[in-house]
Amino acid sequence: METTVREMQALELQEYKKLVLRTMEIPRPAHDEVLVRVRSVGICGSDIHGYDGQTGRRIPPVVMGHEAAGEVVETGASGGRFAPGDRVTFDSTLNCGECFYCSRGQINLCTKRRVLGVSCDEYRQNGAFAEYVVVPERGTYRLPNSVSFDHGAMVEPVSIAVHAVNLTPRCVGDSVLVVGAGLIGLLTVQVLRNAGFGPIFVSDVAESRLVKARELGADVALNARETDVVSEILAQTDGLGVAASLDAVGSQASVDTAIYAVRRAGTVTLIGNVSPSIAIPLQHVVNRQLTLQGSCASSGEYPACLDLIERGAIDLDTMISERIPLHEGAECFERLYQGAPDVFKVIMHP
Repeated sequence: METTVREMQALELQEYKKLVLRTMEIPRPAHDEVLVRVRSVGICGSDIHGYDGQTGRRIPPVVMGHEAAGEVVETGASGGRFAPGDRVTFDSTLNCGECFYCSRGQINLCTKRRVLGVSCDEYRQNGAFAEYVVVPERGTYRLPNSVSFDHGAMVEPVSIAVHAVNLTPRCVGDSVLVVGAGLIGLLTVQVLRNAGFGPIFVSDVAESRLVKARELGADVALNARETDVVSEILAQTDGLGVAASLDAVGSQASVDTAIYAVRRAGTVTLIGNVSPSIAIPLQHVVNRQLTLQGSCASSGEYPACLDLIERGAIDLDTMISERIPLHEGAECFERLYQGAPDVFKVIMHP
């Protein structure tokens, strides 16, 4: 089936800090792709960081957006799993399915990996800040009837949290620290609770985010502006530290906190990466036999995430701060870029 109209509206980053709603040609799906009518798409923190060029991952011109859900409109020649009208979400990481890592199931590490809505020196891949987007069929997942499009657009950030927690060794009842109570940090808190961790410590510099963390399952919320987080955690863990920490920020200060808060032989899982490079307290890591690991995107966890959402194990409604039409996207970006307070997730409806 093909659409009869081949034009769409898309929000394009034409130059840094300049988003323009413009008419573009609707992309056509290749033999192994599907064309999706975007119903909900989230604005990610990485889009905001790329808005002014600081990450080097949103080189204009590009249509950003990688957290989305919608309806299948067309399928490529080899399409068989989906039909027009099917409600779907899709993995933002596009993999080849054939390389060394894909053959091992590590699709997030694919040597030919692309990410929707990302434009860098290696490739340009237009994303879902548009009425339509083309995605590979193999990374597309059917939405359960009880999961809304808005919640479907949240599967991608949920998968980031699930992947990071899956990488983190634990026994039921292991103590853990989440550094950063933004969207990913708060989703991580909820996934940790479902995985049997506890007590769960959270640190942030914004009291409003710490209040939200407590509401979503954190046992102890520490304001890093007012408290020495590491000292407080040591005091509450008999001087040992937590079994594991997950850093959802990626700054020098946040990584230091994550490293110094874990006990000997503990694990530090790094999710955030707002800083391209930082210094590591090498002797502390070596002498305490710490495991320091990165967590990249997700790797096939979408079905598990959809199950968590369908069962109500993850509270997503409290995470959605605003819902706006696509034509208000440029104004919203500028507000978010200027640091609009207490905004966790904005969902756009093309």
